[in-house]
Amino acid sequence: MAVLKSLLMASVFLSSSHALAQDEVVPSPSEMPERISFLVAIGEEKCREPEGDEIVVCATVPENERYRIPVALRKKERVVTDRSWSSAVDTLDSFAADLRPNSCSVNGSGGFTGCTQKMLQQWFAERRSKQSAN
Repeated sequence: MAVLKSLLMASVFLSSSHALAQDEVVPSPSEMPERISFLVAIGEEKCREPEGDEIVVCATVPENERYRIPVALRKKERVVTDRSWSSAVDTLDSFAADLRPNSCSVNGSGGFTGCTQKMLQQWFAERRSKQSAN
């Protein structure tokens, strides 16, 4: 019952906000500026002035940033792992083994080619276990 009541209250709230959104005035295409420019001024460069109804958005960066990779792309997240690199490689290898040729799998190209190999490995393992039992 409480869930039904909360859903009812949420629907009333959402429907009223939807009605408010319909009352907003959206400018017509003729009222919108024809051109918006995004510029980056480096060092002592000045941002250019807008012409007519153009909007100019300008950011300034120091001169020593001129030929550098942008800061957002420079930051590298450090990956912290709780296992060794060889353990990670083994995990990836075991995951991808079913997709490789000679895997005796319906997945991947050539997966069926390993079925005879698996059958022979099983036969040799059974033979070794019988010989060691005798």
